[in-house]
Amino acid sequence: MTNSPATVTDSTMSTIPTTMTTAEALDAAFSGRSCELVHSDGRHRPLATDRWTGAASPSDHALFVDRCRGTTLDLGCGPGRLSGALQDRGVDVLGVDISSEAVRLTKARGAPALCRDAFTDLPGTGSWTHVLLADGNVGLGGRPEHLLRRVAKLLAPRGTALVELASAGAVSIHADVHLRVGDRFSGSFDWATVGVEAIDDVAGAADLVVTDLVSMAGRHVATLQHRTRARTTR
Repeated sequence: MTNSPATVTDSTMSTIPTTMTTAEALDAAFSGRSCELVHSDGRHRPLATDRWTGAASPSDHALFVDRCRGTTLDLGCGPGRLSGALQDRGVDVLGVDISSEAVRLTKARGAPALCRDAFTDLPGTGSWTHVLLADGNVGLGGRPEHLLRRVAKLLAPRGTALVELASAGAVSIHADVHLRVGDRFSGSFDWATVGVEAIDDVAGAADLVVTDLVSMAGRHVATLQHRTRARTTR
């Protein structure tokens, strides 16, 4: 996501100067303010902050927490429901998010966290046993292949990435979306949605391979590994 103020335009509004960065909008959302994702055509939907700020659900545990048995990097950790649950299990975990409020809440759950972008310098490059991209975070920046190449560099040779996917469809790019908090808008950023049918090709472009796909409670999580180390169970 971008942190830069810009302008927002959609089919129902004139051009409006933005008054907050994406990180500031997320800070407000994680502080309890109502926040919406606004598309360039005017469509909008609320962010699922209630779910993100709550405790890890049974599907969170089954799809992510219970499958991590080594050092785990939680990219786009939000307010830390997965990082906190992993910390409670004694897993060596690190959360990463651009929102300082998300990082504060993650630390309040007892898990370490850094306020950084996924593409900035991160500790442990090439040594993480697991990298998590939950809640559709594979779409960060609108270029999922680019993000997965970054994940591949972060993973240990035999590490796994656990990537949550949309239920169906190919890769959909959502360009120039914004966050709205009250009457304030963030700068624009791009987002992508990656469906179950698309993940093989997206992973392959990053020299990763899908070794497993697990579904539960309407959610779908793919396991990715380096191509040369993969042992598929599909």
